[in-house]
Amino acid sequence: MHGDAPEGPALGLLELCSVARGVLTCDAMVKKAPVRLVRAGTTHPGKYSIVIRGGVDEVDEALGAGRAVAADALIDRLFLPFPHAELDAVLTAPGDWPLEALGVLETFSIAATLRGADAALKAAEIHALRLRLADGLGGKGVFVLTGLLHDVEEAMRAGRAAIGAGLLAGAEIVPNPHPDLADALG
Repeated sequence: MHGDAPEGPALGLLELCSVARGVLTCDAMVKKAPVRLVRAGTTHPGKYSIVIRGGVDEVDEALGAGRAVAADALIDRLFLPFPHAELDAVLTAPGDWPLEALGVLETFSIAATLRGADAALKAAEIHALRLRLADGLGGKGVFVLTGLLHDVEEAMRAGRAAIGAGLLAGAEIVPNPHPDLADALG
């Protein structure tokens, strides 16, 4: 990792089916370009994920090096040159927004979750509540959003479309959630 790497506007992720290859891939990525390692480590079930931030060209270069090393261990990948600001925020802490209508996107990969979440946030006036990436979910990812019902519906359409073929595990809208549901969002 480059300690002096700038934050940068781009987000990149590689998801691998091998922990050993994941460690090797992570090393190659952070050595290739000045990027900041946001998160790297094991996820369920026995996968390894690497999330980086940096300049658009630097993240693209690091992802290229990572894909080459990951080879057939690569499950999914993501390159977001300009992710929505709330996606960044919900990566580190749950959102604190009033419950209006809720939308829940559930996917089979971390990259698909981030793709869907970013598309949903950019499509309508909604807010990010929760983002769970594989741990404790059998390798799935979950994104929970809130907003006015028509905005949630539009965001969910965009999120489902961005997730990718075969990667959507579930999508639900709760039009008028009970106040106690906030405690059940995890």
